[in-house]
Amino acid sequence: MRLPLLVAAAGLAATPALPVPPLGAQAPAAPATAASPSLSLEEAIGLARSNNPTYQQAVNNRRRAGAQVRAAYGNLLPNVGTNFSTQYREGRQQFFAGQAFGAQADQLNSSVSVGADVTYNVASLTAPRLQRANQEAVEADITGSEQQLRTAVTQQYLLALQQSARAQLQDTLVATAQSQLELARARVAVGAATVLDVRRAEVALGQAQVAGIQARNQAEVEKLRLFQQLGVAQPDNVQLTTRFQVADVAVELPALLEQARRANPTLNALRTREDVASLNVRSAKGDYLPTLQLNAGVSGFGNQFTNTNGLVSSALSNKVGQCAQTVAIRNIATGQTTDPDVACGGIALTQTEIARARAGNGSLYDLTRNPYSVTATLSFPIFNGFTREQRVQEAQANRNDAAYRVRAQELQLVADVTGAFRTLTAQRQTVALQEQSAATAREALSLAQERYRVGAGTFIDVATARDEYARAQTDYVNAVYEYHRAFAALENAVGRPLR
Repeated sequence: MRLPLLVAAAGLAATPALPVPPLGAQAPAAPATAASPSLSLEEAIGLARSNNPTYQQAVNNRRRAGAQVRAAYGNLLPNVGTNFSTQYREGRQQFFAGQAFGAQADQLNSSVSVGADVTYNVASLTAPRLQRANQEAVEADITGSEQQLRTAVTQQYLLALQQSARAQLQDTLVATAQSQLELARARVAVGAATVLDVRRAEVALGQAQVAGIQARNQAEVEKLRLFQQLGVAQPDNVQLTTRFQVADVAVELPALLEQARRANPTLNALRTREDVASLNVRSAKGDYLPTLQLNAGVSGFGNQFTNTNGLVSSALSNKVGQCAQTVAIRNIATGQTTDPDVACGGIALTQTEIARARAGNGSLYDLTRNPYSVTATLSFPIFNGFTREQRVQEAQANRNDAAYRVRAQELQLVADVTGAFRTLTAQRQTVALQEQSAATAREALSLAQERYRVGAGTFIDVATARDEYARAQTDYVNAVYEYHRAFAALENAVGRPLR
C-alpha cells in the first residue's frame, strides 16, 4: 500500500509540464492595458529624436550651417549703412589771422549720409559653395548621429527586454522550485523521503526567489537606462511591446557592403568634409588674385539759427554795405567826397525786408544734398610675409588628411560590416543549438521529476536537472538577444535599417 499512497500524494503536488519561458524577442505583442502604458521600439526612437540631448546638439548645428550659407550669399551684396547726427553751436565769432568767422546767433546743425560698399575676391565668390558643402556635411553628421542614436536605443531596448525575459524565467524557476518543495514534503509525509530532501528544496526555493528579485530589479534598472537614452521620464509599469523574430539575413555580404558604401552616414560625412577641404584650398589660392572694392555714398546737411535777430542784423549789414559801395562808386564817378557812414547812417530795413530775412532761417531737417561719390578700387597683393603660402599649405594638408580619413573609414567599414555579418551568422547558429539544448534540459528535468515521484530517483537528481535546465534556458535567452544585438550592430555598420 505504500507505493499507491506515495503516488497519490505525489499526484497532489504534481508539477504540470514545464512551459518554455516567454521571450521578449519571440512572444507576440501583448495588448497594453489602460493602467500599463506601452512603448514600441519605433516610439522609443521617435522620443529619442525629440528629446535626447546629445542628438539635439547635433541637430542644432543645422541652424548654424544655414546661417553661414545665408551670410555667404549676403557677402555678395553691398553693405549699406546710414548715419544721422545733430550739433548745437554757440553764437560766438572766432578769429583766424585777424579775421572774424562765425555767426552771432546760436545754431543747430544736422547731417545725414548713406553709403554702400562691397568687396569681391576669390574667397567671397567661393564662400557660398563652400558653406553649402559645409551644410551638406552637417546634414550628414546629423544623419550619422541619428543612426548612432537609433542603434543605442535599440541596443538598450533589447537589453531591457532581455532582463525582462530573465525575470520571467526566474519566475518559472521559482514556481518549479515551489512544486519540488511541495513534492518533497508530500514524500516525507508518506515516509518515502527524508527531511533532508525538504531542506534542500527549501534552499533551492530561496535561491530561486533571490535570483528572481535580482532579475526583476535589473529589468527595472535597464528600463530606467532606456528612458535616460530617450531623454524623458519613465512612466510607471511601462510595457515594452516590440517583438523581434530570429531569422536568417535575407541579404548577402557583397550586397551589404555595397549598401554600406552608399548609405553609411559616417562615410558620407567624411566625403563631404573632403569636398569642403578641397574648396578651402581653392579659397586659399585666391589670395594671389586681385580684390575689387566698390564704394558709393551721398550726404546732406541742414542748418537752423535759434534766434532770427542775427539774420535781421545780417540783412541790415548787407543793405548798409551795398549803400556804402554805391556811395563809393558815385564818389569815384563824380569826384565828390561824400562820407559813406554819413550817407548810409540812416538806412533801416522795411517790414517786408525784415520778414524776408527772418524767413531765410533754414530748418534742421530741410537738408541740402552734397555731391555724391562713387569709388572703385582694385588692389593687387604682392608680398605679405609668406602668409598666403602658409595658408595654402595648411589647406592642402587638411585636404590630404580628409582624404586619408575617408580611406580609413572605407577600410573600417568593410571590416565592421564583414565582422558584424559573420557574428550574426554565428549567433543564428548559436540560437538554434541553445534552443535544442534548452528543450533537452526541459525534458530531462521532467523525467527527473517523474522518477522522483515514483521513487526511482533522488532529490539530488532533480536538483541537478533543475540547475542544468536553468543554465540551458538562461543561455538560450542570452543567445536570442545576442543575435538581435548582433543584428543591430550590423544595421549600424551598414548605416540603415535592414528589417
